[in-house]
Amino acid sequence: MSLGLGTYALFWEWSDRAPDPIDLPGMLHRTRDLDADVFQICDYPALETYGDARLRDLRATAEDLGVELELGTRGTDPDHLRRYLRRCDRLGAHVLRSMVQVGPGKPGTDRVVSTLRDLRGDLDALEVDLALETYEQLPSATLVDIVERAEHPRIGIALDPANCVAALEHPDDVIDRCAPYTLDLHVKDFAFSRQAGWVGFSYAGAPMGEGLLDYAHELAAVRPVERGINQIVEHWLVWQGDPQTTIAEERRWTERTLTYARERIQP
Repeated sequence: MSLGLGTYALFWEWSDRAPDPIDLPGMLHRTRDLDADVFQICDYPALETYGDARLRDLRATAEDLGVELELGTRGTDPDHLRRYLRRCDRLGAHVLRSMVQVGPGKPGTDRVVSTLRDLRGDLDALEVDLALETYEQLPSATLVDIVERAEHPRIGIALDPANCVAALEHPDDVIDRCAPYTLDLHVKDFAFSRQAGWVGFSYAGAPMGEGLLDYAHELAAVRPVERGINQIVEHWLVWQGDPQTTIAEERRWTERTLTYARERIQP
């Protein structure tokens, strides 16, 4: 098991709101500076422009720093997933996070299961785990059903219980349901706060340990150390009014989350 960062932990710092956005090599160096061992490149549009040479250079940087790479995208289109599996191969990544997208024009669950079964040989050949993330548009029970029907140990779940609250799923229920199938674990806290005038609530990220995530329960259910499951720090930090304040707060949240997790990880 390794503890590390993902692009969602530096979301504002690489966004177009940052006066000097951090690039991927910079993110890898930041990961190493924080004594973290893995970095997940997830939902990072610029990666689509990377050719093989640039991917190999990024891999070399990660290897020089001793940082393991993971990759993330969205969807279950077979051609798209195979493109990302090739990128995993170029990067030396052994985890690919994706999402089962739903809605008009998206494949139904039977089609998704068929696609995943067809990918089993590719996953074995490249030694890549495909971790499908929990989120509010897909009930976690449906995601578990898809994974069970895919029938392969390299097809599982990227567990992030915060994502399912908007669908009125209790985080602990999501953890308990998905833990046996989890191949990747996102670590972020979350909370509700009253809107001005006490009219409704906002749901957003919280500093680790101050929100609703029962991290102890998550660790007990998933057993990431025992099972060799990486933990990836992410945030839902709302904009703080200006880039300097927002990025400084994002960095504080990252350091806090790493410290919090390290204090509680037990074999």
